[in-house]
Amino acid sequence: MLAAMDSELPDGWSLERIRQVSGAEDAVALSTDRPVSYREPGSDDVPLQPDLALGFDGLCLVRVDGDGWYMGSVLADGSVVCWARYGDDLYEALRGL
Repeated sequence: MLAAMDSELPDGWSLERIRQVSGAEDAVALSTDRPVSYREPGSDDVPLQPDLALGFDGLCLVRVDGDGWYMGSVLADGSVVCWARYGDDLYEALRGL
């Protein structure tokens, strides 16, 4: 399900630019109306409340206001489990895909 328009992306970013930087032609904006959590090894999942989600063929970057970008996987039920935090730099997060 598509959700975000270019106006919801950080200043200077568009889905086209995200596709160029990531090399993922299939990059899409996803609905944030899904369970999203962050999992650190050896600890319980921490729920996240993203304000933006980007999908890349099974991988996902979610932005949590005030906490930066997280990378994770979109599970079969549509939920997202993140395993890495990339800070506020979308460019660096995209390069980490």
